[in-house]
Amino acid sequence: MTGPMTLNPISFTPTSLCVYTDGACSGNPGPGGWAAVIAEGDKVIWEIGGSEPHTTNNRMEIMAAIEALRLLQKFPQSSVRILTDSKYLLGGAESWIQNWKRKGWKTAKGPSVLNRELWESLDALIASFGKRLSWGYIPGHSGLFGNTRADEIAVAFSKGESIDLHTSSSLFFSKPLI
Repeated sequence: MTGPMTLNPISFTPTSLCVYTDGACSGNPGPGGWAAVIAEGDKVIWEIGGSEPHTTNNRMEIMAAIEALRLLQKFPQSSVRILTDSKYLLGGAESWIQNWKRKGWKTAKGPSVLNRELWESLDALIASFGKRLSWGYIPGHSGLFGNTRADEIAVAFSKGESIDLHTSSSLFFSKPLI
């Protein structure tokens, strides 16, 4: 990490959730981990993560977004902004998916799209959120707390290490997120 960790400088209304995602791989391919840190304003309300024994960093980046969106489908009144340090995830989510679908899941150069099954899952989730979902890019290892924490969780999962995840029952039992 370089510089001090800071909270997200972007302000959100109480009905907005910010999700920092990250993926990691110990070897590429190799054991991988993914993570998402979900915040409401400057308060972390949920951390999730998981692993796969043999995968790639790009697959883990996509899995982080998929799993966060699956969890957040339970809150249809909330807007969600996903912040990622993966240009692969951001490019795919914001534009490439549409082109790949038009071309029968082929890239611009012709070969089949890698990780198609994950992109198809992500595409369905994106559609289910509609205009409530937005994306943003943040530089990795820049000291931004949510990004740094997501990286710590993903790396721990990729290495099979134990890590405590923050969960808040307030996500389910506090004021409605409307």
